Amino acid sequence: MNDSKNEVKIISYEPQYKEAFKALNEEWIKTFFVMEAGDYKLLDHPEEEILNKEGHIVFALLDGEAVGTCALVKTEDHPLTFELSKMAVSPKAQGKKLGYLLGKTLVEKARELNAEKVFLVTNSILIPAIKLYEKLGFIHTPVGHAEYDRADVRMELIFNT
Repeated sequence: MNDSKNEVKIISYEPQYKEAFKALNEEWIKTFFVMEAGDYKLLDHPEEEILNKEGHIVFALLDGEAVGTCALVKTEDHPLTFELSKMAVSPKAQGKKLGYLLGKTLVEKARELNAEKVFLVTNSILIPAIKLYEKLGFIHTPVGHAEYDRADVRMELIFNT
């Protein structure tokens, strides 16, 4: 059974996937919400706003096509803190645990970098996403001030240093 169909690979950002980073997120966000200034800032300039600031972006490739993505955005140096951001999986690839694989890859990356914590913001209507984050070890924390109008849930993962 060496069937290469449905082969999933998680890879680090490559410039050829810049458009996919934006397209996947835009498709996902517009399904439930509206795009906000904070979205465009990251999605239009992933190199400048994420990668050049010691962040990371990964993609899930299914048969060579980028069908999922997620970013780890550095928000603070002391303590080293990242935001898990811009997770999106194409509708045609949902149900393949890609969100979990993307999230797990970046949580492991944050741990390797000796981060103290990773946080994320999401919306309470996104029950499957919240369950996924809980599975990754995130716990609910007060929302406080969030960059996005749609954010009404905040979660974080604190690493035992």
